[in-house]
Amino acid sequence: MDRFGNRFAPGLPYARGQILTGTEDDVRKVRQAGRIIERRVRDRGPGSVFNFSGLERGLPLDAADLAFADDEIGPALYFDRFQALALNHLGGNPQIHEARLFNRVTAAATAAHLVLVRPGDVVVGVSAGYSHPSLARAAAHAGAKFVDTRGVGGFAEALEREADVALVALTRLAVTYDVLPAEDIREIVRLAREKGAVVYVDDAGGARVGPAAFDQPRMLDLGVDVGATGLDKYGTVGPRLGVLAGEKRLVARIYARALEFGLEARPMLYSAAVRSLEQYTPARVGVLVDTTKRVAAALRERLGARLHETPVTAQLLADDVLELAMERGQLGRPPVVPLEATAALAMLLLEDYGILTVHFAGLPPGTSSLLFKFIPPETLARFGGPEAFASAIDRSLSKLGGYLREPDSIRSLLLGDA
Repeated sequence: MDRFGNRFAPGLPYARGQILTGTEDDVRKVRQAGRIIERRVRDRGPGSVFNFSGLERGLPLDAADLAFADDEIGPALYFDRFQALALNHLGGNPQIHEARLFNRVTAAATAAHLVLVRPGDVVVGVSAGYSHPSLARAAAHAGAKFVDTRGVGGFAEALEREADVALVALTRLAVTYDVLPAEDIREIVRLAREKGAVVYVDDAGGARVGPAAFDQPRMLDLGVDVGATGLDKYGTVGPRLGVLAGEKRLVARIYARALEFGLEARPMLYSAAVRSLEQYTPARVGVLVDTTKRVAAALRERLGARLHETPVTAQLLADDVLELAMERGQLGRPPVVPLEATAALAMLLLEDYGILTVHFAGLPPGTSSLLFKFIPPETLARFGGPEAFASAIDRSLSKLGGYLREPDSIRSLLLGDA
């Protein structure tokens, strides 16, 4: 349950409310955000929207690449280069490893579960916080039981308790943005090997943050079997694609299943993947983390202990968003659940300041918190700096307090007139 006594929805780390009741409503919410973006761009130009999501989901193609943006010609020209860059990026050995491109990290995880587990098997997730809901959904789709654990201790207990563990789904950078230490990862892999389980790494952002910010090994240097990362996170610049890499035989089987279910990336996008990997440098991750810490310092001055921080992010936990807004609106009882309060705050930031947060990036969101992470210094400077950003958050929290006094206004804010 959350702090207000709301029971979490199945498969999600937060409660659903009466406005955002499911993924269908999340889609309507994102469409409403799209209307705001369209209006701002039309009236004020593209510079009126500031991407503070921490994600970059563009199409990094050179003009010369467009001539080869074709599903047959593109991979013929770019696949070998992609393979070399991806394996180098992830610590692979071309003699034993292979990489393939998927339409999302979630697609890679789903295909991996369809190949690596059978109905009745057990999948044990392990991270420093909690596993992404997409892993639980992938296990369920394959007919497996998903058991989520936290840290080495919880993981070891689950292995002792569960008999039919076929797959370990390891996340080094959790949804909470807490990080598993390298020594813990090594112990988790060792225990999984003793159990005879295959180890899959959900390394969406950890593939870069682990090595660049915490001096950890690259993904395949962790001794795992297979894993996936995203090209829209933390030093890479899009598109929103997943790169699966690992032992050749496993990757071949997983990619074949992906082709059967339409989970692979369009082959014409291999050139964009190449450009994204070519421009990556670990130093850029450090710049993004440092900028985020500057924003965190400004937010802390205004919000104090209500600001939650991890080594690489600042966060407003959803329960705190709702409590703060209730205090400012002088309310004794919450009219919405914390997820809806976060969504409303995100919508106000977009409408009033053009701030695009990560809340609108996931369907359904992987967390109910409002995250501030991996902020590009160029975007922050264009907005006006850390203090201007913190002021926008502070003022929007106060405005949200007023909205909470009229709950129907929250529904209209999030879903429009539909």
